[in-house]
Amino acid sequence: MASKSISLAKFIQSSPTLLKLVKPVANAYAQAAGYRQMGLRYDDLLTEENFQTQKALSRLPEREGYDRVYRMRRAVQLSINQRLLPKEEWTKAEEDVRYLAPLIEQVQAADDERLYWDTIKVQKK
Repeated sequence: MASKSISLAKFIQSSPTLLKLVKPVANAYAQAAGYRQMGLRYDDLLTEENFQTQKALSRLPEREGYDRVYRMRRAVQLSINQRLLPKEEWTKAEEDVRYLAPLIEQVQAADDERLYWDTIKVQKK
């Protein structure tokens, strides 16, 4: 199988002191990015043009898929009108959870496993 690399995010989350330092900067960055003011979540910004994201999108529960499409259409309409949502409708930090990333990781793991088993070398004894 593919070798596991240590994620920077997991490393930061494992250290309470480092998390305490980085979290305000991350929140400020997310606020400055502007997607929350349009009612979007971070995973709504992921590109859909690759196979793994497409497969992960097909695995979304029906309601989550509907909500995603609604958020995207509303954001496009806001962009066309050059407006933002009223402040009470902005996506809050606690609502901005990663809903698609875990599915993409599952798809990647399945692809890695399939590649491993498809390319395994059989040795005769």
